[in-house]
Amino acid sequence: MSDGLASLAIASYGWAGIAAYPLTGPLLAFRAAKGKEDRSRRLERFGYPAVDRPQGPLVWLHAASVGETLAVVPLMRELRRRDINVLLTTGTVTSAEIARYRLKDEVLHQYVPLDVKPAVRRFLDYWRPDVALSVESEIWPTTLMELHKRHIPQILVNARISDRSFERWQRHQAIAEALLGKLSLVIAQSDVDAERYRDLGAWPVIVSGNIKVDSDAPPCDPVVLDRYKLQIGDRKTWAAISTFEGEEKIATMVHRALRAHTGLLTVVVPRHPERSDEIEAMMVERGMKVARRTRNDPITPDTDVLLGDTIGEMGLYLRLAEIAFVGRSLTAEGGQNPLEPAMLGCAVLSGPQVGNFRESYQRLVRNGNARIVRDAEMLAKAVHFLMTNDLARHKMIDAGMESMQEMRGALTATMKGLEPYINPLTVQARLEPRIVSQG
Repeated sequence: MSDGLASLAIASYGWAGIAAYPLTGPLLAFRAAKGKEDRSRRLERFGYPAVDRPQGPLVWLHAASVGETLAVVPLMRELRRRDINVLLTTGTVTSAEIARYRLKDEVLHQYVPLDVKPAVRRFLDYWRPDVALSVESEIWPTTLMELHKRHIPQILVNARISDRSFERWQRHQAIAEALLGKLSLVIAQSDVDAERYRDLGAWPVIVSGNIKVDSDAPPCDPVVLDRYKLQIGDRKTWAAISTFEGEEKIATMVHRALRAHTGLLTVVVPRHPERSDEIEAMMVERGMKVARRTRNDPITPDTDVLLGDTIGEMGLYLRLAEIAFVGRSLTAEGGQNPLEPAMLGCAVLSGPQVGNFRESYQRLVRNGNARIVRDAEMLAKAVHFLMTNDLARHKMIDAGMESMQEMRGALTATMKGLEPYINPLTVQARLEPRIVSQG
C-alpha cells in the first residue's frame, strides 16, 4: 500500500467514526445494561469532563484495562512525586475500580473518550495535556492524529506487541508507518518488542524492561487474610488465577483428581468476575462445595473451592497459596502476567499459549520459577508434585524472588527516556501556584 492510500485509509477511519457517532449513545447504553460501561459516567466517553482540570502541567496516561493499569502504577506515582498532575484514562469498568482501589486520589481518572473526532477534540480542548502516554500497545488512529495536529508529544511506554498484532500490522505496513511514525518515542519491554516497533516505522525506540516488576506487591486486608488462613488451617492450597472460559473446568478436574490424596483447597480467580455465577453453577453441578468471596462465605473443612469473585484482591488470593496456575494459557491465547504470583512467593504454572508475556515466562522458566504444562492431566501432575515435594516447591519460589530482583530497573530506564519531556514539566510544576481552575 502506498503512502497516499495509507493516508486515505486513516482518513476513511475518521469519516466512518463521524458517520457512526449518532449510534454510539445506544451502543453505550446497551453496554451499560450488560455491566460493561459505568452508566453514571457515560458522558466521559463522549469527551465531557467529570472533574475540574487542575492548574499546571498535566500528563495524560491511557491504560486500556486492568493489566495495563497495574503495570504503570509506579510510573504514575513517580510523576506525582515530581508534582506533575496525572490524568489516567481507562476503557473498562474493572480497570476503573482497580485505579480507585490502588491509587485513590493520587491521580485524576476519566473513562477514555471514543476514538471519534467530536469526542477526542472535546476531551483535548478541556484537558490540554502536555504529554500523552499510552501503555503497552494502545494505538487509536483518530486520537493519535489529533494529538499530532496539536503538537502534543505521544509516547508509548512499557510497549509490547504480540505475534498476532505484529503480523497484522505487517500486512498493512504503510498504515503502520503512517501512524507509528507520529509517536515521539517508544519505550519497549524487550529487545524483540523494540525491533518490531522499529520495523513498523516507529522511531526512536528504546528498551526499558517491564515496569510491572518495579511495582509493590499487590496489597490485601491483613484481617481478612488472617481469618482465611485460620479457616484453611493446614490444608494444601493452590490457586488458578486470571482464568478464562474452560480453565475453571480444568481447575475443577484437577481438584477432583487430587482432593482424595491431599485434602486440598482450590482458589479460582476468574479474569472476568461477572462470569462467577455460571462458574459456581458448573462447579456445584460437578459436586463441588463453593465459598464465594463476595458472599463472605467461610471456608469450612468440606469447602472445595474459594471463588475469588472480587476486584482488586489478587494480593489476598495469592497469599493463600504457594502454587499458582496463570490462566489464558490453556483454553485461550496470549497468557496473563506471571510477575505478581512470582513476587508474592508462588511457584508458577502456565499453559503454553503465553505469547503476550513470552519474555517474562522465558526468564522465569530459565531461572526455575515457572513450568509450562500442556493440558489438564499435566497440570494435575505438576500441582500434585509441588504440593507433596516441599523442597521442589520452595526452590521454585526462591527462584521467583531472585528473578524479580534481576528484572527490576524498568522504571528508572523509563524515566530516563522520558526526561526530555518530563523534566521541563517538573520545573514548571514546582514554580506555579497549586490552585484548581474552574474549567
